[in-house]
Amino acid sequence: MTKFVTMDTSRDKFHDECGVFGFYNNDDFDIAAITHDALYGLQHRGQISAGMTVNDGGSFTTVKELGMISEVFTPQVMKKIPNGRASIGHVRYTASQSLDRAANQPLVLRYMKGSLAIASNGVISNFAEIRKELERGGSIFQSNSNAELMAYVIATNRCVTDSIEQAVLKSMNEMKGSYSTVICAPESLIAFRDIHGFRPLCLGKLKNSYIIASESCAIDTVGGEFVRDIEPGEMIVINDEGIKRYHQNNKSDVTSLCIFEFVYIARPDSEIDGVSVFTARLKAGELLYKEYPLDADMVCGVPDSGLIAAEGYSKASGLPLGMGFMKNKFITKNVGTGMEKKKRLMQTKLRALKSNVSGKRIIVIDDSIVRGMTSKHIVKLLRDAGAKEVHVLISSPPFIDECYFGTDIHDRSTLIANNMTVEEIREEICADSLGYLSIESLHKSVEGTSVSLCDGCFTSKYKAEVPTTFFVDKYANKIRNK
Repeated sequence: MTKFVTMDTSRDKFHDECGVFGFYNNDDFDIAAITHDALYGLQHRGQISAGMTVNDGGSFTTVKELGMISEVFTPQVMKKIPNGRASIGHVRYTASQSLDRAANQPLVLRYMKGSLAIASNGVISNFAEIRKELERGGSIFQSNSNAELMAYVIATNRCVTDSIEQAVLKSMNEMKGSYSTVICAPESLIAFRDIHGFRPLCLGKLKNSYIIASESCAIDTVGGEFVRDIEPGEMIVINDEGIKRYHQNNKSDVTSLCIFEFVYIARPDSEIDGVSVFTARLKAGELLYKEYPLDADMVCGVPDSGLIAAEGYSKASGLPLGMGFMKNKFITKNVGTGMEKKKRLMQTKLRALKSNVSGKRIIVIDDSIVRGMTSKHIVKLLRDAGAKEVHVLISSPPFIDECYFGTDIHDRSTLIANNMTVEEIREEICADSLGYLSIESLHKSVEGTSVSLCDGCFTSKYKAEVPTTFFVDKYANKIRNK
């Protein structure tokens, strides 16, 4: 049924970017409403599914489904969720090939020590080895999700330790890779971050209640106060006795927050490990001008992640900042499958403003180029709208390798920067010029972080062990809900 094989980099793996949330209710808040609103603040991190679990005195109520938050948590559904002492929530993004409902989070596990609800963001890099060992012991999996594996590891360790805190710390020492995770236990809310700190996680407060979130923008969304980032390798436990912090024994000398959080993933109004995402993107645009001081009639950004870098470029250069595109905001990242469908959705999602670009020399700034199809489409939109020249600048270096720690970056064989030179890419996307931000400038844009950064997708140099095997379930199609 299962097999474990040497890594084939041409295949998709279990990479995702997700958002997690936790709330411990020391006041009289409507906990379902708080969780619902906070997940809206994290919707950008995942649009495939949404879910929440509420702990009402040891009884867990879970609502989760494929779809956006507005689709999953309808007014009728919200009325049925009881108030409680603690809750966790999740928004999920994953490859379109993995739309099984069994992987929707939070996952609730009932075992000999009670119940456990878990929501996580990241990838367990020794997933294959751990799952193989668990299956030998009789574990039966309903999905290929990292969260389910983590739940089994924690539950197994809880059966041989004196407390849930000890079980989680023991599990953190066993699980490699990236994970920012929240757990709803019968009497506590637990949050923990891997020793490298690949994915963000922070602590907030709302009156006397506590908040855990992937990004500080979720804390702001519910009117809370940001307290601090949860440190790499740290576990936070919140219960009736207050809040306690622990650190796992197997500490790492090297932290590895994903630098792409600042380039694209995180929301601009978030602050991650001491650095404002907005400020980082603004600086990236300013540094782009230092490296590529072009002359043009207007600077514009590709909505939404290129807009702030474009503002920075305009500020540094003195060139006018203008609106080059109109985006249909009702179309999400979930673009389905098939090249024709993707092409139609790209055409529907973004249109050039002809009245503002016609006859002008345009500098257009985007956050990245993966395969080149979107960039080629953007250049064509501007040319069809009458742009005299189109110069493309990218606020990050060329993608040359995969991410093994949680970001859904295509395998390296499909990355255009691995198959073409910059000049060949320029020709392919039909731009008058093309420039990428250097890796040195990208790091300058995020100066001041309290942790070091992982830039492996740009440099092929990773600060944690890269997996050499991955998990394949040849019957996976039989466990997916179609």
